[in-house]
Amino acid sequence: MTKIGELARAMREFDDRIIKCMRCGTCQSVCPVFTETHSEADVARGKLFLLSKLSEEMLKDPKLAREKLDRCLLCGSCQAACPSGVNTMAIFLEARALNARYMGLSPIKRLIFRGLLSHPRLFDFLSALSAPFRPVFMRPQKNAARTAKAPLLDILAGERRIPQMPRKTFSAEFGRIDLPPGKSGLKVLFFPGCMGDKVYTNVTKACVKIFKHHGVGVCIPASMACCGIPALASGDRDAFQKMAHLNIEIFKREKYDYIVTACASCTETIKEMWPKYAESDDDKKYAAMAAAKALDISEFIVDVLKVRNGPALKKASERVTYHDSCHLKKSLGVSAQPRVLIRMNAACELVEMPESDKCCGCGGSFTLTHYEISKQIGKRKRDNIVSVSPDVVAAGCPACMMQISNMLALNNDDIKVKHVAEIYADSLVEAVQ
Repeated sequence: MTKIGELARAMREFDDRIIKCMRCGTCQSVCPVFTETHSEADVARGKLFLLSKLSEEMLKDPKLAREKLDRCLLCGSCQAACPSGVNTMAIFLEARALNARYMGLSPIKRLIFRGLLSHPRLFDFLSALSAPFRPVFMRPQKNAARTAKAPLLDILAGERRIPQMPRKTFSAEFGRIDLPPGKSGLKVLFFPGCMGDKVYTNVTKACVKIFKHHGVGVCIPASMACCGIPALASGDRDAFQKMAHLNIEIFKREKYDYIVTACASCTETIKEMWPKYAESDDDKKYAAMAAAKALDISEFIVDVLKVRNGPALKKASERVTYHDSCHLKKSLGVSAQPRVLIRMNAACELVEMPESDKCCGCGGSFTLTHYEISKQIGKRKRDNIVSVSPDVVAAGCPACMMQISNMLALNNDDIKVKHVAEIYADSLVEAVQ
């Protein structure tokens, strides 16, 4: 089928879904990008209007059409609030895929998605190879958020403060992990994701500690690929399908009761995107099986293990506030469980911030391609955090942790950033299985 023919076919499919939009404007009240720009083109209603004329816009000015589609965090706020039930997330992902097929991907994205993330062994090798040179590129900053500045990468990073990188990735330090079930009788396949393996290894270690404490067997296979959401969000469905296939092939060889992640985006991708976009019938079958078993770490602890009680009561020594990650609350409906985890650490007092479920402004690659808007949104999140004077801000998504750390560091705020799993794990004595 020609590109023009593909546009025509896609338009017919878009029309059936877009027609549900009543143009009521509810999305304006919840869209974090619109809050900052006040541009109708940046809100879901405006983008749906664009899509109603997509073939015309893409033929007339495909670059401008892409720019308009890319000015979206894919946070799901509009979809969660839409009174007409318009599936905006699916529509925007389809539109980006169509635009990518029509225009192609940038060389950098092709390199990242198809040359790096689709080859996990190469990604692991390059990560290990670069470790000794990180001190040359990264200067640790003296702040509670544990960030670093990259002077030699100012062109790319600018003023941005990035997480201090571990000396070794989790997989390089531990290799494959395969612990048998203990007193719980359960075994999980833990999916650390790219951030949990290569950046926030402390979060993955905290999760393993939790599993050991509760007698849960855990398998962390070697050389798992990225979940694929960065590629899918950029419209590269081929790379996404390859990454999903690589992981599904690994999952097939393992025996487990649940798939657990500490990344909201990874959990949503496994549950929602793998079954929807898997290529072969075999992959669709196993993707559906994986989706049915996938849970966020807080869901697993609270809803499956039924853990409710923390250690013996003592006076709280830290004020902790919690940020609701968009994909965790709005897409997966997980909001109460992370708060239960925080309260189970008796040393912590949970204090709610204003607008706890307002997007932090990361949006994956959005923070790279639209940094000024991302920073404006992040500044609002930072102000809400600071308003309750916490010692710690907790989240359930590594990408949110990275964005919030950057904003706190830029403002010299003496506030630590932790995953909810770390806060709960801090209250536990590690069990020996």
